[in-house]
Amino acid sequence: MHPFMRQIAVTYRCSLRFRDKELMDTGLSGCQTPYLTALYRSPGLSQEEMARQLNVNKSSVTRQLALLEEKGYVERKSDPRDKRSLLLYPTEKALLLKERIYGCYGAWSRYLTEDFSEEEKQQLSVLMGRMAEKAEQYVKGGNGPCAPLQNT
Repeated sequence: MHPFMRQIAVTYRCSLRFRDKELMDTGLSGCQTPYLTALYRSPGLSQEEMARQLNVNKSSVTRQLALLEEKGYVERKSDPRDKRSLLLYPTEKALLLKERIYGCYGAWSRYLTEDFSEEEKQQLSVLMGRMAEKAEQYVKGGNGPCAPLQNT
């Protein structure tokens, strides 16, 4: 694995472990928090839209939502426009954890960048934002690094 990609992967896995530890008493795992934050931002999402927003496959969304629903953090309601469709909402229990979950994200970011200057933090944010945009471009059907080269 390229060192840069390994560093991103390690940072991500460690962030999951941090959230696991910080939210242990809630029954939530670190990998479930993105699903809740998506619902905080956009209550009434469909599973398909959530999968698209989080860039994960539908089976992952289905599995995590089932666990969150079982734990009382998510509820499904019929879509008034299409009774066959279900929309997702955070429960009151989930809403009570909103600030705590966002606090975990903030604490982790501050921890990772505590030795950075303000300029370095700004630069990192810009560069990571550009990388995220490029990655999403690929997922949405753009040409990636493994695409065949065209002769010109």
